[in-house]
Amino acid sequence: MDKFLLRQQVLEQLAEDLLQVEQAARVAHETATHEENIAENKYDTLGLEAAYLATGQARRAEAIRQAMAQWRQFRPLPYDASKGIQLGALVCLVDANEQQQCLFLGPDGGSMKLVCRAQLVQVISSASPLGRAMLGKCEGDDVFIQIAQVRQQFEVLQVQ
Repeated sequence: MDKFLLRQQVLEQLAEDLLQVEQAARVAHETATHEENIAENKYDTLGLEAAYLATGQARRAEAIRQAMAQWRQFRPLPYDASKGIQLGALVCLVDANEQQQCLFLGPDGGSMKLVCRAQLVQVISSASPLGRAMLGKCEGDDVFIQIAQVRQQFEVLQVQ
């Protein structure tokens, strides 16, 4: 599987997400500043609520821009068994129920599912609980994570 193709797909998805968030921010800003939404009393809060929404959308857009910058600079390296799983690794895990999943460990902000060569790939950050647990592991190693009261175990089947 081509890691650079996955990186490009992440960038394309982030660009699409950015367009949607910027459009939502524009709509919320227009709603907040429209003359019909000027508050007539203290209970008339539509303009204020739209302003809060516009601010949130603007923050989300900035977070996506930062993620895009990180992903543009990101160059996944080939797997080095002496270092174990690192940022840029493409990892196949299997859980206790024999369910396999393919994960691409990348920079922050790229959490999404992609399809590459008819295979589903979950993109995760090395800062996520599973990402942190995988760092330094090698093929055949077990990975454990605790989610609420449930401890999950995975085996590393393959790393690229």
